[in-house]
Amino acid sequence: MTKKPLVVLGSVNADHILKVESFPRPGETVSGHGYRVVAGGKGANQAVAAARLGAKAAFIACVGDDDFGSRMVDAFASEGIDTQAVMQVEKVPTGVAIIYVSQTGENSIGISPESNACLTPERLVPHLGLIKGASALLMQLETPMETLEMAAANAKESGVPVILNPAPARPLSDALLNGLSMITPNETEAEVLTGVKVTDASSAEKAAKKLHTKGVKTVVITLGSKGAFASTGAESHMVSGYPVDAVDTTAAGDTFNGGLAAALQKGAPLFRALAFANAAAALSVTGEGAQPSIPTLTKTQAFLEKSV
Repeated sequence: MTKKPLVVLGSVNADHILKVESFPRPGETVSGHGYRVVAGGKGANQAVAAARLGAKAAFIACVGDDDFGSRMVDAFASEGIDTQAVMQVEKVPTGVAIIYVSQTGENSIGISPESNACLTPERLVPHLGLIKGASALLMQLETPMETLEMAAANAKESGVPVILNPAPARPLSDALLNGLSMITPNETEAEVLTGVKVTDASSAEKAAKKLHTKGVKTVVITLGSKGAFASTGAESHMVSGYPVDAVDTTAAGDTFNGGLAAALQKGAPLFRALAFANAAAALSVTGEGAQPSIPTLTKTQAFLEKSV
């Protein structure tokens, strides 16, 4: 029997990247170097990460009718991703992200949704069968909220686990939170959702308890290089990160989410899946760009073996 796919629903962006010594302040012009355009968008990054890290993956997204959109559909297919639900929208450009990367590897990002805003409930309807036949549904917050709510409701009705990466940070309705199988905020996103300032495992546990009361089954809060805190309600655990020299953190969170979903699809226990996701994310920050920096399964397994 064919394994059910992990279905990722989300955004596709053309990432315009410029390296700068430090981020410009209001009214300031800074000189940069190393300008390039690479494939990005949280949905696309997570779909590519899941596929590279061993998942059977399908992607639901909208791209523009520009050259970049056409090339992205081909690129997803070359990664082994099922692209039947990647829709090319006429007379609309593909989503855009403008990214500054500082000398320390931190990033500052501005995005314009463009074709991502076209992923409406009406466009989702023909692909609900794909969601209903999924091993899990993984989503983020760069596409219309009503579409996410429709997708989550249909997944839950069909017994399909829903994993939500609540990025970029914004408040969420109790209706969306209730019944989520897993939520994966970083410190900032966790604070926006709960009002708890998250800095360590203790504060992460307080935030997790608030999310459990909203009906979220498993809470995973990422803490950058420190690793990730996870709570199932019955038990909680801090899973350490891996020290590396960061070059560019652009897709670290997306690599983590794709890696976590891939490991869970293969049946890994939660805390082992988190260690795998941490390793993949650590490797991703040692390379430049979003999708170009996402490691393969082989590379991640080798890194884990060396790190034991």
